[in-house]
Amino acid sequence: MVEEMKVNLIGVDCATAPNNVGLAFGSYSDGRTIVEAACLGSPTALPEAIIAEWIRGNRDDPVLIALDAPLGWPAPLADALQFHRAGQNISTPAHELFRRRTDRIVREAIGKQSLDVGADRIARTAYAALQLLESLRKRLNAEIPLAWDRDISGLKAIEVYPAATLAAHGIDAKGYKSKNGRSERNRVLADVSSRVEIDTSIPALETRADGLDAVVCLLAAHDFLSGSALSPPMGALVEKEGWIWVHDPLAD
Repeated sequence: MVEEMKVNLIGVDCATAPNNVGLAFGSYSDGRTIVEAACLGSPTALPEAIIAEWIRGNRDDPVLIALDAPLGWPAPLADALQFHRAGQNISTPAHELFRRRTDRIVREAIGKQSLDVGADRIARTAYAALQLLESLRKRLNAEIPLAWDRDISGLKAIEVYPAATLAAHGIDAKGYKSKNGRSERNRVLADVSSRVEIDTSIPALETRADGLDAVVCLLAAHDFLSGSALSPPMGALVEKEGWIWVHDPLAD
């Protein structure tokens, strides 16, 4: 039973530059999540090095890494571009080319529209997230497959979306990303603290939200492990494109 096992959690607020990456470490056990550490990456303290050290220090427990970045691209985009030549028409509708099925389902269920990984700068963050996972595989000499159910063993990863997680929990996140939004970040932190136990300080909370978003990634991981996240319609399409694990408001 998931409720009887301990799973170490790592939240990653992904970015293209290491100094913009937020990281959080915690654990899930008996339906309870505790956030034990949070920090920011840097050019001298690379996110993958920090994550690898957390994992090596907790070798006896399974680990779930929750990454705030798309981990796949829309399948119709690859199909449409495979034989495309410059100047030719593309008949596939744009929203099918640039948005994954999970993006559309999350918008319908939660009301939050994720950035289009097929047409937006978020693609560079997605690329960086995949590079991070590959670097971890090499550092740890271990596979890191995506998790599709709550039976976690070894190392696994999931895709999460903090803005949707906050919205799904009914947490007012307006203004918390702003440089001058310290009071808004404090409010969000207080609301998140009512759902998971936060036993650490959040870095640079006065000026930025990266560390806080990493903690929200752990809340999303908690939702996944507790069974309160939206489940995907499994099949080849979702396995190719990926899935955003986000709290199901109807589970409350």
